[in-house]
This record gives sequence, C-alpha cells and structure tokens, in this order.
Amino acid sequence: MGNAQRGQVVIAPDKFKGSLTAVEVAEHVAAGLRRVRPDLPLVSLPVADGGDGTVDAAVACGFARLRTSVTGPTGEQVVASYAVRDDTAVIELAEASGLRQLPGGELAPLTASSHGTGELIDAAIRGGATRIVLGLGGSACTDGGSGMAAALGVRLLDANGEPLPPGGAALRSLASIDTAGLAERLRGVTVIVASDVDSPLLGPDGAAAVFGPQKGASLRQVRTLESGLSRLEAVARRELGAFAADRPGSGAAGGVGFGAMVFLNATVRPGIAYLLELLGFAERVAGARLVITGEGSLDRQSLRGKAPVGVARAAAKAAVPAVAVSGRRALTGEQLRKARLQNAYALTDIEPDPERCMAEAGPLLEQLAEEIGRQWLVDPVGGVA
Repeated sequence: MGNAQRGQVVIAPDKFKGSLTAVEVAEHVAAGLRRVRPDLPLVSLPVADGGDGTVDAAVACGFARLRTSVTGPTGEQVVASYAVRDDTAVIELAEASGLRQLPGGELAPLTASSHGTGELIDAAIRGGATRIVLGLGGSACTDGGSGMAAALGVRLLDANGEPLPPGGAALRSLASIDTAGLAERLRGVTVIVASDVDSPLLGPDGAAAVFGPQKGASLRQVRTLESGLSRLEAVARRELGAFAADRPGSGAAGGVGFGAMVFLNATVRPGIAYLLELLGFAERVAGARLVITGEGSLDRQSLRGKAPVGVARAAAKAAVPAVAVSGRRALTGEQLRKARLQNAYALTDIEPDPERCMAEAGPLLEQLAEEIGRQWLVDPVGGVA
C-alpha cells in the first residue's frame, strides 16, 4: 500500500491465530475502510512480536524472502524461509523448528530439536548477513538451543566424548561442551533475540514447566526436560562461565533464548518494540490520523508486551490515536486506556458464535473496519472527518 502520507491510516495488526495471517488481517481491514472512505490513503504494516509471522511481517515491509532446506524438529528435511535486507536477516524459529513443522502434527517433546534454526542462521551468515534478528516462538522443542548450537559447530558431548543425540532429554547426559568451531563462524556477526517471553530457563516459571505441556510433555516428561536443561546450565556455567539462566527470555522457545545468549552472545529485545523499530514504524506513523492494530484474542496476555499494545504505545509516542480489532476481547475500558488503545472492536460483537467468527473472520473483519471508518473517519453529518 505504499509509503506513508500525511493523514493516512496505518494498519498494523498481528495475526488472528488459526484464522488469518497478519497480512490477511490488514487486507480485510483495508477493504472495509475503503467502502467508507475510498479516497483515504492507507499504509499496510503487518507486524509480529517475534513468533509466528515474523518473517511474513518483514517481507511485507520490503525484506526479500529466501527459502532453504533445513532439518525439521524431528529430523526430516523441511523448507523454511527467512527474510533479508542489506546486512540484516530476520529468522523465525517456528519456520524451522516449530510445532507446524512436525510431521503429521505428532508431538515429540523429548527429542524435538532446534537444529534447523541453527542451519537457517548459518545460511544467512554465509549469504553475507552480519546482523541476525532471531524471533522466538511456536517452538516444538525444549532443548535449550543445543540443536541450534550444534548446527553452528558447537559439540555437546557425553562422558565418552560422543555427541549427544537431539532433544532435551539427551541433555541429562551432557558432560562437556566444545565451542572451538563457533568463534570463526560468528566473527563480525551480531545476534538479537526478539521475544515477548520473559521466562527464565529453569524452575516453575521456566521453559519446561510452563511450555513443555504445550509441546506434548507429560508431568514426568516435564521433569525429564527440566533435568536436561539444568544439566545444560550447569555445564555451560562450569565450562563457558555462562550465567544466563535467570535472565529474562532465557526460557523462550524451550530454552533457545538461553542457547542464543550463551553460544551466540545474543542480546534480548522485547519482540514487538524491536520489530517495530526494524520495520520503520515511527516513519510510517508520522502524520497519520489513525492506527488500527489487533490480534486474535485481546486479553490479559496482550498486556504483557504483545503486538497490539506495543503498536498502540508506539503510536501514542507519535500522538496518533490507536484502536484494535480482534476475534474476542476480554479487556476492560481501563485496561484498554492503560494500553494506550482508544477502543477495541471484536468479531464477537457482531457474531456471538465463536466457530463462525473463526470460519468467517475475513468478512466479519471488513464489517468491523466499516464501523471503525464511520466512527473515526466520517463526521456525524456524513462528510469527511
């Protein structure tokens, strides 16, 4: 939809998970607005917070999409994409090591690996990237980033000096770590982790306890994974002097946040704030009259750094009002105000059946956008606002 113009509306939604991608949400919002104000300049800026859709958001903002074959979470070859512009590569863990890459959707909590994510990083570096933006979210693995590290030349060895098999359970046998093959590969490369997860690596709020069940782990398997991650942390601390387990974000993506900090010397940035900066949101919103953001469920989780709140706060800095669209809304008016959202519009406002909201999200979203257009962009007597 082009570059920003004064008086434009900026459409900057995240995905409606299970229903519409962020790009599709933006397209439907634009279609609804055009029915009310066909003359209005619109700027489409689909966003993500580091999880699913991060590469798509980068591509929508001018990055080039590259595809390559990598090792999926359970060892099969999968085709994964990443985004490149100049010397920056945006890599999304979910593309290579995500739940969506599991064959037949069959969960593998003990053996799934982040190896393919390391292969994506390696491909980007070999292609000339010197800044890697690593989005964490939607992972199938709880391996502490050990697979990612192994793909980049780190050797994780048992007591007999043999490489460990993939997955978080195998980490219980970790005896030593050899990083000799890593330094040259990462020379001159900066890694930034973009994540909205602030969990530590270990404990009741850590990677195994909180996210393991989402990846199919039973209570017994969660204990196994916790033991493996604890062993990884202890050996990394002893041999590498790494003290990262308590850092916010170390538990992201099954501990891949920890692995990125320890092996890649990554810095962690709040996902949506950093990606808005990378995608040039401040330049796009300058002089705008309205920002429309959103996600599938606008709820208490949204207040913990999810995309719509990040967008609204960034818009407020530019003195531009922001409203949100969503599938469902579970925030009070006071919570919306604290999130810097002027209003929120949900599909369930016009269609109470959640199943129909999922199945007919696009047309319903266009109806919401028409209502937003009438309320915000047309004056009470039918003229232009």
